Amino acid sequence: MRWVLKSRRVVTPEGEREARVIVDGEKIEAVAAGGSAPPEAAVVDAGSLVVMPGLVDPHVHADDPGRAEWEGFETATQAAAAGGATAIVDMPLNCVPATTSLAALKAKLRAAEGRLWADCGFWGGVVPGNAGELKGMVREGALGFKAFLIDSGIPEFPAAAEGDLREAMAILARLGAPLLVHAELKSGDTIPKEIGMVSPDYRDYLDSRPKSWENEAVRLMIRLCRETGCRVHIVHLSSASALPLIRQAKSEGLPLTAETCPHYLVLASEEIARGRTEFKCAPPIRERENGERLWEGLGDGTIDFVASDHSPCAPELKRRESGDFMSAWGGISSLQLRLPAFWTEARRRGFSAADAARLLSSAPAAFAGLSSKGALAPGRDADLVVWDPDAEFVVEARMIRHKHALTPYLGRRLRAAVRAEQGLLRVRVAVRRLEIIRTGTRPGGATHGAQVSPHQQLRSLAWGEHFFKHRVVLRAPRRGSAARA
Repeated sequence: MRWVLKSRRVVTPEGEREARVIVDGEKIEAVAAGGSAPPEAAVVDAGSLVVMPGLVDPHVHADDPGRAEWEGFETATQAAAAGGATAIVDMPLNCVPATTSLAALKAKLRAAEGRLWADCGFWGGVVPGNAGELKGMVREGALGFKAFLIDSGIPEFPAAAEGDLREAMAILARLGAPLLVHAELKSGDTIPKEIGMVSPDYRDYLDSRPKSWENEAVRLMIRLCRETGCRVHIVHLSSASALPLIRQAKSEGLPLTAETCPHYLVLASEEIARGRTEFKCAPPIRERENGERLWEGLGDGTIDFVASDHSPCAPELKRRESGDFMSAWGGISSLQLRLPAFWTEARRRGFSAADAARLLSSAPAAFAGLSSKGALAPGRDADLVVWDPDAEFVVEARMIRHKHALTPYLGRRLRAAVRAEQGLLRVRVAVRRLEIIRTGTRPGGATHGAQVSPHQQLRSLAWGEHFFKHRVVLRAPRRGSAARA
Protein backbone atom coordinates (compact mmCIF):
# COMPACT_ATOMS: atom_id res chain seq x y z
CA MET A 1 0.00 0.00 0.00
CA ARG A 2 1.33 3.39 -1.01
CA TRP A 3 0.59 6.70 0.66
CA VAL A 4 1.92 10.25 0.58
CA LEU A 5 2.68 12.77 3.31
CA LYS A 6 3.29 16.31 2.09
CA SER A 7 4.30 19.50 3.84
CA ARG A 8 5.90 22.84 3.14
CA ARG A 9 8.51 21.91 5.79
CA VAL A 10 9.96 18.48 5.12
CA VAL A 11 13.41 17.88 6.61
CA THR A 12 15.54 15.79 4.24
CA PRO A 13 19.29 15.02 4.42
CA GLU A 14 19.77 18.01 2.09
CA GLY A 15 17.83 20.38 4.35
CA GLU A 16 14.31 21.67 4.86
CA ARG A 17 12.05 22.14 1.82
CA GLU A 18 8.54 21.68 0.49
CA ALA A 19 8.19 18.05 -0.51
CA ARG A 20 6.11 14.90 -0.66
CA VAL A 21 7.25 11.77 1.15
CA ILE A 22 6.02 8.77 -0.82
CA VAL A 23 5.78 5.57 1.20
CA ASP A 24 5.37 2.05 -0.12
CA GLY A 25 4.57 -0.45 2.62
CA GLU A 26 6.97 0.21 5.47
CA LYS A 27 9.67 1.93 3.42
CA ILE A 28 10.17 5.37 1.93
CA GLU A 29 9.95 5.09 -1.84
CA ALA A 30 10.85 8.67 -2.71
CA VAL A 31 11.01 12.24 -1.44
CA ALA A 32 9.79 14.43 -4.27
CA ALA A 33 9.78 18.20 -4.61
CA GLY A 34 6.46 18.32 -6.41
CA GLY A 35 4.22 16.62 -8.89
CA SER A 36 1.12 14.54 -8.39
CA ALA A 37 0.76 11.64 -5.98
CA PRO A 38 0.42 8.07 -7.25
CA PRO A 39 -3.25 7.68 -8.23
CA GLU A 40 -3.96 4.88 -5.76
CA ALA A 41 -2.27 6.58 -2.80
CA ALA A 42 -3.89 8.24 0.21
CA VAL A 43 -2.56 11.78 0.63
CA VAL A 44 -1.95 13.42 4.01
CA ASP A 45 -1.41 17.19 3.81
CA ALA A 46 0.48 18.43 6.87
CA GLY A 47 0.41 22.03 5.69
CA SER A 48 3.24 23.99 7.31
CA LEU A 49 3.94 21.49 10.09
CA VAL A 50 7.44 20.04 10.24
CA VAL A 51 7.84 16.54 8.85
CA MET A 52 11.10 14.81 9.74
CA PRO A 53 12.45 11.34 10.53
CA GLY A 54 11.09 9.78 13.70
CA LEU A 55 13.21 10.52 16.73
CA VAL A 56 15.75 7.93 17.85
CA ASP A 57 16.51 7.93 21.58
CA PRO A 58 19.62 5.86 22.33
CA HIS A 59 19.56 6.29 26.12
CA VAL A 60 16.44 4.90 27.80
CA HIS A 61 16.05 2.87 31.00
CA ALA A 62 12.88 0.79 30.56
CA ASP A 63 13.70 -1.10 33.81
CA ASP A 64 12.28 -4.33 32.38
CA PRO A 65 12.34 -7.18 33.31
CA GLY A 66 12.55 -7.14 37.08
CA ARG A 67 11.66 -3.53 37.88
CA ALA A 68 8.68 -2.95 35.62
CA GLU A 69 6.99 -1.18 38.54
CA TRP A 70 9.49 1.61 37.82
CA GLU A 71 8.58 1.78 34.11
CA GLY A 72 8.31 -1.23 31.78
CA PHE A 73 8.49 -1.69 28.01
CA GLU A 74 4.84 -0.85 27.38
CA THR A 75 4.71 2.53 29.09
CA ALA A 76 8.24 3.47 28.03
CA THR A 77 7.54 2.88 24.36
CA GLN A 78 4.10 4.48 24.57
CA ALA A 79 5.74 7.60 25.99
CA ALA A 80 8.39 7.43 23.27
CA ALA A 81 5.76 7.26 20.52
CA ALA A 82 3.74 10.09 22.09
CA GLY A 83 6.91 12.19 22.09
CA GLY A 84 7.76 11.51 18.45
CA ALA A 85 10.31 8.73 18.96
CA THR A 86 9.90 5.75 16.68
CA ALA A 87 12.95 3.91 18.04
CA ILE A 88 14.70 3.69 21.39
CA VAL A 89 17.71 1.78 22.69
CA ASP A 90 17.33 0.33 26.17
CA MET A 91 20.11 0.50 28.75
CA PRO A 92 21.49 -2.65 30.44
CA LEU A 93 20.81 -1.67 34.05
CA ASN A 94 17.93 -1.03 36.42
CA CYS A 95 16.46 -4.25 35.05
CA VAL A 96 16.86 -7.61 36.83
CA PRO A 97 18.92 -9.36 35.72
CA ALA A 98 21.22 -6.65 34.43
CA THR A 99 22.02 -7.20 30.75
CA THR A 100 25.58 -8.36 31.33
CA SER A 101 25.36 -11.91 29.96
CA LEU A 102 23.94 -13.70 26.96
CA ALA A 103 21.30 -15.33 29.16
CA ALA A 104 20.23 -11.93 30.53
CA LEU A 105 20.00 -10.46 27.02
CA LYS A 106 17.79 -13.34 25.93
CA ALA A 107 15.61 -12.78 29.01
CA LYS A 108 15.23 -9.13 28.07
CA LEU A 109 14.30 -10.01 24.49
CA ARG A 110 11.60 -12.33 25.81
CA ALA A 111 10.33 -9.63 28.17
CA ALA A 112 9.99 -7.14 25.30
CA GLU A 113 8.15 -9.50 22.96
CA GLY A 114 4.70 -8.22 22.05
CA ARG A 115 4.98 -5.21 24.39
CA LEU A 116 6.63 -2.57 22.21
CA TRP A 117 4.94 0.55 20.85
CA ALA A 118 8.17 1.77 19.25
CA ASP A 119 11.10 -0.10 17.74
CA CYS A 120 13.62 -1.05 20.41
CA GLY A 121 17.28 -2.03 20.48
CA PHE A 122 19.44 -3.04 23.42
CA TRP A 123 22.82 -2.18 24.90
CA GLY A 124 24.71 -4.79 26.89
CA GLY A 125 26.83 -4.04 29.94
CA VAL A 126 30.52 -4.28 30.82
CA VAL A 127 31.12 -5.25 34.45
CA PRO A 128 34.04 -6.94 36.19
CA GLY A 129 34.48 -10.51 34.98
CA ASN A 130 32.06 -10.59 32.02
CA ALA A 131 34.48 -10.12 29.10
CA GLY A 132 33.75 -13.67 27.96
CA GLU A 133 30.07 -12.79 27.41
CA LEU A 134 30.57 -9.89 25.00
CA LYS A 135 31.02 -11.78 21.74
CA GLY A 136 27.92 -13.89 22.27
CA MET A 137 25.85 -10.85 23.13
CA VAL A 138 26.90 -9.09 19.92
CA ARG A 139 25.92 -12.19 17.96
CA GLU A 140 22.53 -12.11 19.68
CA GLY A 141 22.04 -8.49 18.58
CA ALA A 142 23.46 -6.19 21.27
CA LEU A 143 24.22 -2.84 19.65
CA GLY A 144 27.10 -2.03 22.00
CA PHE A 145 27.96 -1.98 25.70
CA LYS A 146 27.84 0.38 28.65
CA ALA A 147 30.15 0.65 31.66
CA PHE A 148 30.15 2.68 34.86
CA LEU A 149 33.34 4.12 36.30
CA ILE A 150 31.56 4.83 39.60
CA ASP A 151 28.95 3.10 41.73
CA SER A 152 25.85 2.74 39.55
CA GLY A 153 23.48 2.64 42.52
CA ILE A 154 22.42 -0.85 41.42
CA PRO A 155 24.25 -3.76 43.09
CA GLU A 156 23.91 -6.06 40.07
CA PHE A 157 25.83 -3.56 37.88
CA PRO A 158 29.17 -2.85 39.61
CA ALA A 159 31.67 -0.28 38.37
CA ALA A 160 34.40 -1.38 35.95
CA ALA A 161 38.02 -0.71 36.91
CA GLU A 162 40.64 0.33 34.39
CA GLY A 163 41.78 -3.27 33.93
CA ASP A 164 38.22 -4.42 33.25
CA LEU A 165 37.78 -1.66 30.70
CA ARG A 166 41.03 -2.41 28.91
CA GLU A 167 40.17 -6.10 28.60
CA ALA A 168 36.65 -5.40 27.33
CA MET A 169 37.72 -2.64 24.95
CA ALA A 170 40.22 -4.89 23.18
CA ILE A 171 37.38 -7.32 22.48
CA LEU A 172 34.91 -4.62 21.47
CA ALA A 173 37.43 -3.07 19.08
CA ARG A 174 37.62 -6.40 17.23
CA LEU A 175 33.84 -6.74 17.28
CA GLY A 176 33.33 -3.18 16.01
CA ALA A 177 30.99 -2.41 18.94
CA PRO A 178 31.07 0.87 20.89
CA LEU A 179 31.63 1.24 24.62
CA LEU A 180 29.28 3.75 26.27
CA VAL A 181 30.63 5.17 29.50
CA HIS A 182 29.07 6.80 32.54
CA ALA A 183 32.02 9.13 32.97
CA GLU A 184 32.44 10.00 36.63
CA LEU A 185 35.61 8.95 38.42
CA LYS A 186 36.04 9.75 42.10
CA SER A 187 39.13 11.82 42.77
CA GLY A 188 40.84 13.46 45.75
CA ASP A 189 38.36 16.33 45.91
CA THR A 190 35.48 14.14 47.10
CA ILE A 191 33.30 16.24 49.38
CA PRO A 192 33.37 14.65 52.87
CA LYS A 193 29.84 15.83 53.71
CA GLU A 194 28.47 13.43 51.06
CA ILE A 195 28.85 10.45 53.37
CA GLY A 196 25.82 9.89 55.59
CA MET A 197 24.52 13.40 55.10
CA VAL A 198 20.83 14.28 54.84
CA SER A 199 20.06 17.47 52.97
CA PRO A 200 17.14 19.08 51.13
CA ASP A 201 19.59 21.64 49.69
CA TYR A 202 20.42 20.87 46.06
CA ARG A 203 23.76 22.64 46.38
CA ASP A 204 24.96 19.99 48.82
CA TYR A 205 24.23 17.27 46.27
CA LEU A 206 25.82 19.28 43.43
CA ASP A 207 28.99 19.79 45.47
CA SER A 208 29.17 16.07 46.17
CA ARG A 209 29.69 15.25 42.46
CA PRO A 210 32.09 17.90 41.10
CA LYS A 211 32.96 18.53 37.47
CA SER A 212 36.45 17.18 38.11
CA TRP A 213 35.01 13.67 38.44
CA GLU A 214 33.67 13.88 34.90
CA ASN A 215 36.81 15.50 33.55
CA GLU A 216 39.08 12.79 35.00
CA ALA A 217 36.83 10.05 33.65
CA VAL A 218 36.90 11.60 30.18
CA ARG A 219 40.70 11.79 30.31
CA LEU A 220 40.88 8.10 31.22
CA MET A 221 38.54 7.06 28.41
CA ILE A 222 40.44 9.12 25.84
CA ARG A 223 43.65 7.39 26.91
CA LEU A 224 42.07 3.93 26.65
CA CYS A 225 40.43 4.83 23.33
CA ARG A 226 43.83 5.83 21.97
CA GLU A 227 45.42 2.65 23.35
CA THR A 228 42.82 0.10 22.19
CA GLY A 229 41.19 1.70 19.14
CA CYS A 230 37.77 0.91 20.66
CA ARG A 231 34.92 3.30 19.86
CA VAL A 232 34.11 5.25 23.03
CA HIS A 233 30.95 7.22 23.71
CA ILE A 234 30.54 9.57 26.69
CA VAL A 235 26.94 9.41 27.84
CA HIS A 236 25.02 12.27 29.49
CA LEU A 237 27.86 14.81 29.49
CA SER A 238 27.21 17.39 32.21
CA SER A 239 30.57 19.10 32.73
CA ALA A 240 31.28 21.71 30.08
CA SER A 241 34.87 21.73 31.36
CA ALA A 242 35.37 18.40 29.58
CA LEU A 243 34.59 19.90 26.16
CA PRO A 244 38.22 20.90 25.35
CA LEU A 245 39.33 17.33 26.10
CA ILE A 246 36.73 15.90 23.74
CA ARG A 247 37.55 18.47 21.06
CA GLN A 248 41.22 17.58 21.20
CA ALA A 249 40.51 13.84 21.02
CA LYS A 250 38.31 14.35 17.97
CA SER A 251 40.97 16.50 16.30
CA GLU A 252 43.35 13.53 16.68
CA GLY A 253 40.87 11.36 14.82
CA LEU A 254 40.06 9.17 17.81
CA PRO A 255 36.72 7.29 17.58
CA LEU A 256 35.18 9.29 20.44
CA THR A 257 31.64 10.66 20.58
CA ALA A 258 29.55 12.35 23.26
CA GLU A 259 25.94 13.09 24.08
CA THR A 260 24.21 15.45 26.45
CA CYS A 261 20.62 15.57 27.67
CA PRO A 262 17.81 18.14 27.64
CA HIS A 263 17.97 18.57 31.43
CA TYR A 264 21.58 19.74 31.25
CA LEU A 265 20.69 22.20 28.49
CA VAL A 266 17.35 23.49 29.78
CA LEU A 267 17.48 23.29 33.57
CA ALA A 268 19.95 24.97 35.93
CA SER A 269 21.07 24.36 39.49
CA GLU A 270 20.20 27.94 40.47
CA GLU A 271 16.48 27.29 39.91
CA ILE A 272 16.20 24.03 41.88
CA ALA A 273 14.26 24.69 45.10
CA ARG A 274 14.79 22.90 48.40
CA GLY A 275 13.52 19.35 48.43
CA ARG A 276 12.69 19.18 44.70
CA THR A 277 14.27 15.79 44.30
CA GLU A 278 12.67 15.17 40.90
CA PHE A 279 15.59 17.27 39.61
CA LYS A 280 18.22 14.85 40.93
CA CYS A 281 20.26 12.92 38.39
CA ALA A 282 23.86 11.78 38.02
CA PRO A 283 25.94 13.53 36.95
CA PRO A 284 24.03 16.49 38.34
CA ILE A 285 22.36 19.43 36.64
CA ARG A 286 24.91 22.23 36.92
CA GLU A 287 24.95 26.02 36.77
CA ARG A 288 23.31 28.07 34.02
CA GLU A 289 26.70 29.20 32.72
CA ASN A 290 27.78 25.55 32.38
CA GLY A 291 24.64 24.82 30.38
CA GLU A 292 25.35 27.68 27.99
CA ARG A 293 28.77 26.21 27.29
CA LEU A 294 27.14 22.84 26.57
CA TRP A 295 24.95 24.60 23.97
CA GLU A 296 28.16 25.93 22.40
CA GLY A 297 29.58 22.41 22.31
CA LEU A 298 26.41 21.18 20.66
CA GLY A 299 26.57 23.95 18.10
CA ASP A 300 30.20 23.36 17.11
CA GLY A 301 29.88 19.57 16.91
CA THR A 302 31.90 18.66 19.99
CA ILE A 303 28.74 17.06 21.38
CA ASP A 304 27.25 14.72 18.78
CA PHE A 305 23.60 14.47 19.81
CA VAL A 306 20.98 14.82 22.55
CA ALA A 307 19.52 11.78 24.34
CA SER A 308 16.92 11.70 27.10
CA ASP A 309 18.64 9.44 29.68
CA HIS A 310 15.11 8.57 30.78
CA SER A 311 15.73 7.01 34.20
CA PRO A 312 12.51 6.65 36.17
CA CYS A 313 11.88 4.89 39.47
CA ALA A 314 9.05 4.14 41.86
CA PRO A 315 7.95 7.58 43.17
CA GLU A 316 8.73 6.78 46.80
CA LEU A 317 12.41 6.37 45.89
CA LYS A 318 12.54 10.07 45.08
CA ARG A 319 12.10 10.86 48.80
CA ARG A 320 9.67 13.68 48.17
CA GLU A 321 8.39 13.60 51.77
CA SER A 322 11.81 14.29 53.29
CA GLY A 323 13.19 16.15 50.28
CA ASP A 324 16.55 14.49 50.91
CA PHE A 325 18.70 14.89 47.82
CA MET A 326 21.44 12.66 49.18
CA SER A 327 19.32 9.50 49.46
CA ALA A 328 16.83 10.11 46.61
CA TRP A 329 17.08 8.08 43.41
CA GLY A 330 19.15 9.89 40.80
CA GLY A 331 17.29 9.87 37.52
CA ILE A 332 15.03 12.12 35.44
CA SER A 333 11.89 11.05 33.60
CA SER A 334 11.71 12.86 30.27
CA LEU A 335 11.41 10.37 27.41
CA GLN A 336 8.15 11.85 26.14
CA LEU A 337 9.40 15.44 26.46
CA ARG A 338 12.78 15.23 24.73
CA LEU A 339 11.74 17.11 21.59
CA PRO A 340 9.81 20.00 23.21
CA ALA A 341 12.36 20.45 26.02
CA PHE A 342 15.18 20.63 23.49
CA TRP A 343 13.31 22.77 20.97
CA THR A 344 12.08 25.34 23.50
CA GLU A 345 15.63 26.47 24.16
CA ALA A 346 17.24 25.47 20.86
CA ARG A 347 15.11 27.80 18.73
CA ARG A 348 16.09 30.74 20.95
CA ARG A 349 19.72 30.01 20.08
CA GLY A 350 19.25 29.81 16.32
CA PHE A 351 18.94 26.05 15.91
CA SER A 352 16.71 24.94 13.04
CA ALA A 353 14.32 22.06 12.47
CA ALA A 354 17.08 20.47 10.40
CA ASP A 355 19.36 20.70 13.46
CA ALA A 356 16.65 19.03 15.54
CA ALA A 357 16.43 16.19 13.01
CA ARG A 358 20.20 15.72 13.12
CA LEU A 359 20.62 15.90 16.89
CA LEU A 360 17.53 13.90 17.86
CA SER A 361 17.31 11.42 14.99
CA SER A 362 20.00 11.02 12.35
CA ALA A 363 23.09 11.32 14.57
CA PRO A 364 21.85 8.94 17.28
CA ALA A 365 20.64 6.48 14.64
CA ALA A 366 24.05 6.49 12.98
CA PHE A 367 25.81 6.10 16.32
CA ALA A 368 23.69 3.06 17.25
CA GLY A 369 24.17 1.50 13.83
CA LEU A 370 20.49 1.80 12.88
CA SER A 371 21.12 2.33 9.18
CA SER A 372 17.45 2.09 8.20
CA LYS A 373 16.49 5.00 10.42
CA GLY A 374 17.29 8.67 10.92
CA ALA A 375 16.61 10.09 7.44
CA LEU A 376 13.78 10.74 5.03
CA ALA A 377 15.42 9.04 2.06
CA PRO A 378 14.52 6.24 -0.37
CA GLY A 379 14.91 2.81 1.15
CA ARG A 380 14.78 3.97 4.78
CA ASP A 381 12.06 2.90 7.21
CA ALA A 382 8.97 5.07 6.94
CA ASP A 383 9.44 6.37 10.49
CA LEU A 384 8.02 9.88 10.58
CA VAL A 385 7.24 12.57 13.11
CA VAL A 386 4.98 15.52 12.33
CA TRP A 387 5.15 18.46 14.72
CA ASP A 388 4.34 22.11 15.18
CA PRO A 389 7.42 24.16 16.12
CA ASP A 390 5.40 27.19 17.21
CA ALA A 391 2.63 25.83 19.42
CA GLU A 392 3.10 25.89 23.19
CA PHE A 393 1.78 23.82 26.08
CA VAL A 394 2.23 23.57 29.84
CA VAL A 395 3.32 20.12 31.01
CA GLU A 396 0.58 18.54 33.15
CA ALA A 397 0.56 15.15 34.85
CA ARG A 398 -2.45 14.00 32.83
CA MET A 399 -0.42 14.29 29.62
CA ILE A 400 2.40 12.01 30.70
CA ARG A 401 2.54 8.49 29.26
CA HIS A 402 5.44 7.37 31.48
CA LYS A 403 4.32 4.97 34.21
CA HIS A 404 4.86 7.73 36.78
CA ALA A 405 4.24 11.41 36.02
CA LEU A 406 6.93 12.75 38.34
CA THR A 407 9.24 14.88 36.21
CA PRO A 408 11.02 18.22 36.68
CA TYR A 409 9.17 19.53 33.64
CA LEU A 410 5.75 19.53 35.34
CA GLY A 411 4.31 23.04 35.17
CA ARG A 412 6.89 24.18 32.64
CA ARG A 413 5.84 25.88 29.40
CA LEU A 414 7.38 24.19 26.37
CA ARG A 415 7.24 24.56 22.60
CA ALA A 416 6.69 21.86 19.98
CA ALA A 417 3.21 21.14 21.28
CA VAL A 418 -0.22 20.59 19.80
CA ARG A 419 -3.02 23.09 19.75
CA ALA A 420 -5.89 21.69 21.80
CA GLU A 421 -8.50 22.28 19.10
CA GLN A 422 -6.63 20.01 16.72
CA GLY A 423 -6.95 17.03 19.05
CA LEU A 424 -3.46 15.72 18.35
CA LEU A 425 -0.71 14.26 20.47
CA ARG A 426 1.49 16.71 22.31
CA VAL A 427 4.33 16.53 19.83
CA ARG A 428 2.06 15.70 16.93
CA VAL A 429 2.39 12.04 16.13
CA ALA A 430 5.00 9.47 15.30
CA VAL A 431 3.89 7.08 12.58
CA ARG A 432 5.66 4.25 10.86
CA ARG A 433 3.22 1.97 9.09
CA LEU A 434 0.31 4.41 9.00
CA GLU A 435 -2.08 1.51 9.50
CA ILE A 436 -4.88 3.97 10.17
CA ILE A 437 -5.22 4.47 6.42
CA ARG A 438 -4.30 0.93 5.39
CA THR A 439 -7.90 -0.17 4.87
CA GLY A 440 -11.07 1.80 4.29
CA THR A 441 -12.12 4.75 6.43
CA ARG A 442 -11.05 5.25 10.04
CA PRO A 443 -12.23 7.73 12.66
CA GLY A 444 -11.27 11.18 11.44
CA GLY A 445 -11.77 10.14 7.93
CA ALA A 446 -9.05 8.96 5.52
CA THR A 447 -9.99 6.78 2.56
CA HIS A 448 -7.56 5.43 -0.01
CA GLY A 449 -7.03 7.90 -2.83
CA ALA A 450 -9.01 10.65 -1.11
CA GLN A 451 -7.87 14.19 -0.41
CA VAL A 452 -9.12 15.30 3.00
CA SER A 453 -8.24 18.24 5.21
CA PRO A 454 -4.91 18.30 7.09
CA HIS A 455 -6.71 18.46 10.42
CA GLN A 456 -8.87 15.45 9.58
CA GLN A 457 -5.88 13.45 8.47
CA LEU A 458 -3.79 14.44 11.46
CA ARG A 459 -6.61 13.60 13.84
CA SER A 460 -6.61 10.18 12.22
CA LEU A 461 -2.87 9.90 12.77
CA ALA A 462 -3.33 10.75 16.44
CA TRP A 463 -6.03 8.12 16.72
CA GLY A 464 -3.64 5.72 15.03
CA GLU A 465 -1.34 5.62 18.05
CA HIS A 466 -3.25 2.49 19.03
CA PHE A 467 -1.64 0.71 16.08
CA PHE A 468 1.92 1.15 17.32
CA LYS A 469 2.03 -2.02 19.38
CA HIS A 470 4.14 -4.99 18.31
CA ARG A 471 7.05 -3.02 16.86
CA VAL A 472 10.31 -4.77 16.15
CA VAL A 473 13.40 -5.48 18.20
CA LEU A 474 16.44 -3.86 16.62
CA ARG A 475 19.53 -6.03 16.45
CA ALA A 476 23.11 -5.29 15.51
CA PRO A 477 24.06 -6.55 12.04
CA ARG A 478 26.30 -9.59 12.00
CA ARG A 479 29.82 -8.28 11.70
CA GLY A 480 32.40 -10.24 9.80
CA SER A 481 35.05 -9.49 12.41
CA ALA A 482 32.84 -10.88 15.17
CA ALA A 483 33.59 -14.45 14.18
CA ARG A 484 37.32 -13.81 14.61
CA ALA A 485 37.15 -12.06 17.96
